[in-house]
Amino acid sequence: MITESPLLDNPDGPVPGITPTGGPIQSAITYEKIPTHIYADAKDASRAVAQEIADLIRQKQSEGKPCVLGLATGSSPKTVYAELIRMHREEGLSFRNVVTFNLDEYYPMEPDSLQSYWRFMREQLFDHVDIPQGNYHVPDGTVRVDKVGEFAKQYEADIEAAGGLDFQLLGIGGNGHIGFNEPGSLINSHTRLMMLDNSTRAAASSDFGGLPKTPRKAITMGVASILNARRVVLLAWGERKAPVIRGAVEGLVTELNPASYLQTHPNALFVIDEAAASELTRMKTPWLVDSVVWDNKMKKKAVTYLSLTLGKPVLKLTDRDYNDNGMSDLLAQYGQAYDINIDVFNQLQHTITGWPGGKPNADDTNRPERALPAHKRCLIFSPHPDDDIISMGGTFQRLVDQGHEVHIGYQTSGNIAVADDEALRFADYVVDFNAKFGIKSPEATRIFQDAAASLREKKDSEKDTNEVRYVKGLIRMGEAKSTCRFVGIPVENAHFLNMPFYETGTVAKKPLSEEDIKITMALIEEIKPHQIYAAGDLADPHGTHKVCLDAVLEAVRRLKHKNFMKDCWVWLYRGAWAEWDIHEIEMAVPMSPDQVMRKRLGIFKHQSQKDGVVYQGTDSREFWQRAEERNRATAGLYNRLGLAEYEAMEAFVRWRF
Repeated sequence: MITESPLLDNPDGPVPGITPTGGPIQSAITYEKIPTHIYADAKDASRAVAQEIADLIRQKQSEGKPCVLGLATGSSPKTVYAELIRMHREEGLSFRNVVTFNLDEYYPMEPDSLQSYWRFMREQLFDHVDIPQGNYHVPDGTVRVDKVGEFAKQYEADIEAAGGLDFQLLGIGGNGHIGFNEPGSLINSHTRLMMLDNSTRAAASSDFGGLPKTPRKAITMGVASILNARRVVLLAWGERKAPVIRGAVEGLVTELNPASYLQTHPNALFVIDEAAASELTRMKTPWLVDSVVWDNKMKKKAVTYLSLTLGKPVLKLTDRDYNDNGMSDLLAQYGQAYDINIDVFNQLQHTITGWPGGKPNADDTNRPERALPAHKRCLIFSPHPDDDIISMGGTFQRLVDQGHEVHIGYQTSGNIAVADDEALRFADYVVDFNAKFGIKSPEATRIFQDAAASLREKKDSEKDTNEVRYVKGLIRMGEAKSTCRFVGIPVENAHFLNMPFYETGTVAKKPLSEEDIKITMALIEEIKPHQIYAAGDLADPHGTHKVCLDAVLEAVRRLKHKNFMKDCWVWLYRGAWAEWDIHEIEMAVPMSPDQVMRKRLGIFKHQSQKDGVVYQGTDSREFWQRAEERNRATAGLYNRLGLAEYEAMEAFVRWRF
């Protein structure tokens, strides 16, 4: 069983939301209807779940019984499976007595397809442990449509014959689905063929090269099948899952959020990270749940929340507003509302600066950045070749305009995000160009001809050849160089790192490697920056942004003893979909309408990412639209809090190493 881990001793008392041990956060829960453990780190959470599974396997072994597991696919359980593999290799955990039944499979789907859950489970777990081949079961995506009903009944019968599920592992969809039980699924539903919700298909479209190629159906175990398991553990990582997690944990039991059915299970547990928990009452407004330590961070969080909730500027909040909304303890500690309001207002005001590199010849006491050195070396890490301009294009331009030496480290090639027809057009152009001007380069011509031939013949289930990935990478590289010229930095200041973890040719990437970290370290040592900007998507434990961030942070940790690192500050920006919470922001760079338009034009340089990109997801907006709406929303929050009104803002949080 997963057990709560105690907080480390803190001279100022426990700090809500912070778990020094990496264990689950504790609190007095009154709002939650399902036991929920919140971990600061998804890896620690996964290790805890893997340990519970391992303990169950060993217990069953000691009893001479099979251990029947219900397993899930997707990004959430990958780290659990990786830990189980490690335990098998290093601790002798045997799977000889394990019998597994997977939740679902796309329909129709060949078992050897890149997107098949049969293939996923073999690659992520079965091929790396000693589970007997006949002991694992995944719904058959090749069964004839008129035989699906018969197959579903047999699947249920096989589970029952095995003794029923001892443990069911779940993920959760953005719409609350468990397995592929979409909203509207009944609590008494069993294994069946299910039409997939459009939001589910959109979320999965990155695996299939676009929404039109994504299956519309799947075979799934039903809600009743899941609830029949003796133990159920649901995993969720990332802020995008936060609203649906709150609904499942704190809301009503409803078919509109199938995960809420787990409230009726006597032995269910949600294991989530802080980002997925961010909408839960104990995280969003912890002072309503239990006593809190009113440090400055908590005070700023509470006051900004109160201001935005009541629709009153910070400076207009009253003692009664505090008392009526569960913050009387805050008044007791800091005095009257007037004094608290002034303090928080000034803190917010001091985050705003038009000088992200520091303002020279100015008092920097209350500025987010240092005045000296007046001309800084700035290194912007961009996970993909367009994240720099999308996420911090206004700040990028400001740094250049204000005379700083700016470098960009493009961490990955971004090649899988180029559509096949775009790559084919580019390959044909190169071949035709060489022929037209009599340029004889047999090797180059062969590469582009092979790429063009591969693109014309490629099946949906096949990944790109090395030549095709090369062509797609060149397209992204050319667009990145165009953006650099547009902003005003020399092309030689664009550094293309092509980190190896990314180069799999599929959406699924390799783990961060030592080579990735050394490549990152080498660039930092070459530039010796005074500022590092990195994509701070801490909430995503499996995506490219998170791996790229891990590489930067580990590189900085290893280099922190170097003299030049003593003058280096690390600033984290967010992606196109989300922004830092207002109380977290430490530097906000405002943009005028003209600067917003210039940023948009910079984003337009990435032509392959316009007009419906390969991995659009559930958001149909183009990247420039997402960025502008996010930046305007940030400026709007500052305005609602009673500060100056700007057209848009980019926000940053400082990482202190």
